Amino acid sequence: MSFPIIVANRLIKVLGTITKTLCYPFHYIFPKKRFKIPEISKPIFASKKISKIPKIIWQTNYTNNVSLPVYLNYLFNRLMSLDHEYRYVSTEARLEYMKTNAPKEMSEAFEQLTDGASQADFWRMFVLNHIGGTYMDIDAHLVWPLSKIIKPDDTEVFLLTKQHYSNYFIASQKNNPVLEKSLNIIVDNIVNKKLGSGVYDLTGPSVLNIAISDKKVNHRFYRITCVQGSFTNEYFQYIDKPRGKWTHAKKEDLIKG
Repeated sequence: MSFPIIVANRLIKVLGTITKTLCYPFHYIFPKKRFKIPEISKPIFASKKISKIPKIIWQTNYTNNVSLPVYLNYLFNRLMSLDHEYRYVSTEARLEYMKTNAPKEMSEAFEQLTDGASQADFWRMFVLNHIGGTYMDIDAHLVWPLSKIIKPDDTEVFLLTKQHYSNYFIASQKNNPVLEKSLNIIVDNIVNKKLGSGVYDLTGPSVLNIAISDKKVNHRFYRITCVQGSFTNEYFQYIDKPRGKWTHAKKEDLIKG
């Protein structure tokens, strides 16, 4: 089963590289042109299959008015998830969601974060634990239809890369013990200013790997599930926010005060 998925992965990378290359002259000619990702997109085809993980895709970004490569990435994911609802959540909406739904200690910790990537790390764990669904980074794309990746009885799908579990793709039903532990670790890191190396340790993949530790979790290898950067890159993702990627953030500035 994995061989045809690997082939699909390679073909998608080629398609992504071609479209990404063509987008350079497009944005040179139309430097101000942007494409709007909808806040909500209903399923194209309603599925009759009952799934323990809600058929909702969650994404967030500093803006939903995006460059052509990011929009093509979004369209490709919608093609691979026709039976899923899509929800885009803005920076402002993330904060309101946390204020409305999270415990006071958790929402106050969230408000201490200054970096968008750290806020997104925190928010994705909370919304998946609170409602459930599938989270993907805005530059990530599926390599196989999501309804084939997630089985009806799955309660979680974590993404395994070559060395560790990543948080750029997570699928889960609500009330997941790993996500709950991740949230507690994030709050503790913020409250006690345990910055580590920066975003990666404060709220990112390090937190998820500590929460999983030696537990057996349902996981899939990234190459047959979801990868990053085929359709877009840092330039196109942050075309209106140069040096906006989390890798440029200074760790001493990640928490207020």
